[in-house]
Amino acid sequence: MQVFLSTLEQMALLFIFVMVGYILMKLRVVPENSGAVLSKLENNLFTPASILSTFITGFTVASLSSAWQFVLLGTVVTAIGIPVALFVARLVTRDSYIRKIYTYGLAFSNFGFMGNAVVQNVYGDTVYMKYLIFVIPFWVAIYGWGVPALLMPGGEDVSVKQRMKNILNPMLIATVLGMIIGISGIPVPGFINRAISTLGACMSPLAMILTGMAIAKIDIKESFKNGKAYIISAVRLIALPLVFIALLYPIPMAYELKLCAVCAVSMPLGLSTIVVPGGYGLDTRVASGMTMISHLLSCITIPLIFMLFEFLF
Repeated sequence: MQVFLSTLEQMALLFIFVMVGYILMKLRVVPENSGAVLSKLENNLFTPASILSTFITGFTVASLSSAWQFVLLGTVVTAIGIPVALFVARLVTRDSYIRKIYTYGLAFSNFGFMGNAVVQNVYGDTVYMKYLIFVIPFWVAIYGWGVPALLMPGGEDVSVKQRMKNILNPMLIATVLGMIIGISGIPVPGFINRAISTLGACMSPLAMILTGMAIAKIDIKESFKNGKAYIISAVRLIALPLVFIALLYPIPMAYELKLCAVCAVSMPLGLSTIVVPGGYGLDTRVASGMTMISHLLSCITIPLIFMLFEFLF
């Protein structure tokens, strides 16, 4: 019960930031393109700073010796999740475009923006660092296949060179750089450390504010009428976490390995289904509706899944 209450408190805190973003956009306190600008700051500055700060202070030889296990399990979870997502999306709709949106949402949760914030705030920097290693295969799959093939028009034709460029993004660079500095013990001046950690502290609030700003552009009444959005959200938030808990339960594996896997698959549908297609002028109404519903429901499902995990493991 303590884990449930702790996680619920963190979800309530994050939801406050979501409401801030929602109100700012609804009242037009910020320009219409603020979300795009802030998203670039989040992806290129604040999240890399949070990752870099965590690895500089916490990555050691002992961490390196177990890192391959987190990468391997992350790869396995990704490899299981993608076929399941393809199968479920095909059952739910025959529309090829909507099917791609559902496939992406089921295959890749909001393990980045929301996952980072939840894991760091609930379990602390040690687990957060291991979680960042665990989701590396997720990022590779997203930029190597998910975004080009599912969210971009004509994305199948994206060159291998461009896909590799997308994979080598600031977050992955920050991870590798932080590992090198952390394990080598290269001294970093105190004021630089403080600057990096201060920038990193902006990650969680801004991620949730961006979520609220995205929801503010949605026709909420229309979204609540889409029954399929509830089906996809239930699969994403309840069915998949329960399946992975059942799969992991009998396997003799370190607690934190299982924790990272369950955390990643318990997050709501990702915002990329709105941001990427919207940037190409594609219809984002279905994606916006399912994203909003899944984020609202996750305020309850995430604490419940975490409580069940702690009870079993």
